[in-house]
Amino acid sequence: MEPTAQATSFTDSHPLQTDAWASFRKAMGIDTEMVDGMQVTFHHIPSTPWTIGYVPKGPLPTQQMIDQLTTLGKKKNAVFIQLEPNVEQTEGFRLPIIKSLVPSHHPLFTKYTFVLDLTKPEEELLKAMHPKTRYNIRVAEKHKVIVKEDNSTEAFAEYQRLEEETTGRQRFYAHNRRYHEIMWDTMHKANIAHLWTATYKGEVIAAWIIFVHGNTMYYPYGASSRNHREVMAPNLLLWELVKWGKKQHLKAFDLWGAMGPNPDTNDAWYGFHRFKEGYRPTLVEFIGSYDLVLKPFLYKIYCFADMVRWTVLKLFK
Repeated sequence: MEPTAQATSFTDSHPLQTDAWASFRKAMGIDTEMVDGMQVTFHHIPSTPWTIGYVPKGPLPTQQMIDQLTTLGKKKNAVFIQLEPNVEQTEGFRLPIIKSLVPSHHPLFTKYTFVLDLTKPEEELLKAMHPKTRYNIRVAEKHKVIVKEDNSTEAFAEYQRLEEETTGRQRFYAHNRRYHEIMWDTMHKANIAHLWTATYKGEVIAAWIIFVHGNTMYYPYGASSRNHREVMAPNLLLWELVKWGKKQHLKAFDLWGAMGPNPDTNDAWYGFHRFKEGYRPTLVEFIGSYDLVLKPFLYKIYCFADMVRWTVLKLFK
């Protein structure tokens, strides 16, 4: 029997396939379509008549799905449609051979993520942590760092301030202020997004936006200050979120990305990876990212141009 991949039955099993996320993308002016219950967005390639399609965290591709996407993609003048299924890789699984579907030249999501099992008792989760992580949690508690959910306008303004400070300091490519404002307004009103802060001596020094959907909690956005790093506020923030998630009877906490089983310690993301790893989550591998190529010649040109673009951006980073 052909090995299968693990996935839930409906495409809205992930926050990025919800009606709320579709509303957010439409509010951003993004062309958003539904294909058999699956959300697809189309993005114009600047100064050209062509577009790129994107299916974030959808289902396992089938030939029927590919046929429908191909028809829609041609109407949208798409060069290709990128699919990043919310499907876990299992031993021996191979994606069915589908014409025009190739591994993505530039995946947007990481192939791996970390997931904490919230069904385990607190004592078991604490015991499993790296000793340094447990120590850092105690340090934050000793310094009386206050962690709480705060969905106020004032708290969101603090999140925006810290997010801009963090991306500026670490020189990451990030979404702009308008993106965060519309995302927060839409997803919070849908009761998916929750804002949590960590405060030390009256100053907000860490702020995270958490998604809750189904029985899972997600950590898509976070920011912290360079001030008072010695009090280890992010460590306590994550632990308090774990305890809150358990009280909400959630089953899993998806930490939204990991570098994989053999991370490069020189990579800019390694510190973030190591921070998450300290909680001893399970490393989950997805089946990967794929491009449904609709215009083969233009696709080759696009891939080359995109490679040059990122090379130049890294040189001047």
